[in-house]
Amino acid sequence: MFEKKVRELLEQSLAEREDLFLIDFSVSNNNAINIVIDGDHGVVVDDCVFISRGIEHNLDREEFDFSLEVASAGAATPLTHLRQYKKNIGRTLEVKTKDQKKYEGQLVDADEKAITLNWKTREPKPVGKGKVTVSKEAKLDYETIEKAKVKIKF
Repeated sequence: MFEKKVRELLEQSLAEREDLFLIDFSVSNNNAINIVIDGDHGVVVDDCVFISRGIEHNLDREEFDFSLEVASAGAATPLTHLRQYKKNIGRTLEVKTKDQKKYEGQLVDADEKAITLNWKTREPKPVGKGKVTVSKEAKLDYETIEKAKVKIKF
């Protein structure tokens, strides 16, 4: 019952802020609530506070003893939702597929079924010596992706 009440409050808060979306939600046996959110334009501390207050202010501490943690998906957190892929179009991703192939390229598209990555590589010339730079593209279905992360550049 406690978890159901928390989920309802969480969904109400997210409905008020359509730019935010849920990445992970759990309630442990000792009522430790852990929520991870992301946003179409990123997440700031005030966003976490908004979600936290929407839950905490609507639960009675006399009835339930609980702890609450609301966090944002970190920069190194793997992408798991279509909205995360869409907001990262134009950025470089590192993708590992379930068949252990690895890709690194610019995310150029994310639709309901797949992502498209583009990258440049050096390959031997078809005729003669030396190498030539060629553009490559891979369309990867979400169901084939084991892990995808934004590559942080400094």
